[in-house]
This record gives sequence, C-alpha cells and structure tokens, in this order.
Amino acid sequence: MTTAEEREKRRQAGSFGAVADAYERGRPPYPPEAVAWLVPERARAVVDLGAGTGKLTRALRAPGREVIAVEPSAGMRERFSQVLPGVRVLDGTGESIPLPDSSVDTVVCAQAWHWVDPRRAVPEIARVLRTGGRLGLVWNSRDLSAPWVAELERILRDYAAAPTEDRQVDRVVTPFGPVERQDFRWSHPMTAEEIMDMVASRSYVITLEDAAREELLGRVRRLLEAERPTEMPYVTEDYRAELESL
Repeated sequence: MTTAEEREKRRQAGSFGAVADAYERGRPPYPPEAVAWLVPERARAVVDLGAGTGKLTRALRAPGREVIAVEPSAGMRERFSQVLPGVRVLDGTGESIPLPDSSVDTVVCAQAWHWVDPRRAVPEIARVLRTGGRLGLVWNSRDLSAPWVAELERILRDYAAAPTEDRQVDRVVTPFGPVERQDFRWSHPMTAEEIMDMVASRSYVITLEDAAREELLGRVRRLLEAERPTEMPYVTEDYRAELESL
C-alpha cells in the first residue's frame, strides 16, 4: 500500500463520527446464529472491537456475560452511550486496547478488521485474551445475487472503491491457530430511507466531494423509487480463530 493509499484509508476510517446517527439508522444488526458461531457460550467477558454505535454489541449480551466496547471515534462513542447506556465503552483501537493482560475470553471485530494494522493488532488482541480465547471477525455484505442490489453496488462503484476488498483475514497469524469461516444468508427489513442512511454512512461516500456525494445519493434514490424494496438481502461472513500459545 502506498503512502497516499494509507492516508486515504486513515481519512475514511476517521469519517464515521460525523454520520453516527445515519450509521445507527441504516446499518443492519447481526443474525443470532452468526453471533453464536463466533462467540463460545462459555465466554464471560467479550470485547466488541470497533463497536461503532453498538450494532453487534446488542447481540453479544447474554446473562452472566460482560460486554466491553472499544471504539476510537468520539462521535460513535457518544451515540453508543445513548443507545446502550449500561455498557462500558472505551476509547481505543485494535492496536491499543485499554484493558489488562489476559482479561477477556473473546474479542470480536465487526466491519472493522480491514481498518487495523494486523502486525500490531494481532499481538495486542492476544495480549488481552485469556488462554484458549478466541478472535472473531464478521462482516455484513450485501447479497449481490439480487439484481437491484447488484445495480446499487454498480452505482456505488462508479464513485469510489470499498475499503473492504482486503479483509486481511490471512493476516491473523501466530499465536492464533487456523482461521475458520462460516457464511449466513438472511434478509433485513428496511425502508427506502433506511437504505439511504446505510449508503450515506459508508466511509467512501462520507468522504466524497459534496457534489459527487449528492449525485450518487440522487441515483440511489431513483433506483429505490423504481424498485421499491422492503428488505436488504445480506451475507454475513464469520471468521474465528483460537489463541493457541504466546
């Protein structure tokens, strides 16, 4: 990755706080079966890394389990605290987690692993995990097998490239064991306005010049007016790896 690409990646990664409300309205939750596959039932302390407004956090909560959110954006942390006032949210990143050594059972990162530097994040996550702990990575991806969703994707790609093309899953290395993958197909009920919020909360849309962003959003709105969708089909991509040794 060139220096210019790294600067653009940092700019996009830091853009979410400005659209925290749209993010909360437009981003989907995570299906329970995908969360159950990621997080062992025995896990008593779980970190939601890059928690955003708490979309995954809500699904991670369970009786007898403490969930701790870690989120670098002040705007996102503020919105998180409004939505989930009873959950601890800390200022931190994948490369710097403000928790003691060997203090949690599972670290889960939703929609955010592509933003981290795995060379630093992998040992940092291993540091906070207890022996036998687990790292889980998850992405909700729009299901392009639906023609109108494929057209939505084509519109978006006319303006910017998604930063998620490199999942960096292959960079989960020692002291973690092999990475397993499981996909879950499902649909999330959404209004046209919620789909607009989903589009507007993408980093590569937030950081467009004003004129280009308005043009893109106008094209998306016209597509939705023609198609009148009532749900968004998703594929949830789950990855998990166990901590083997330090």
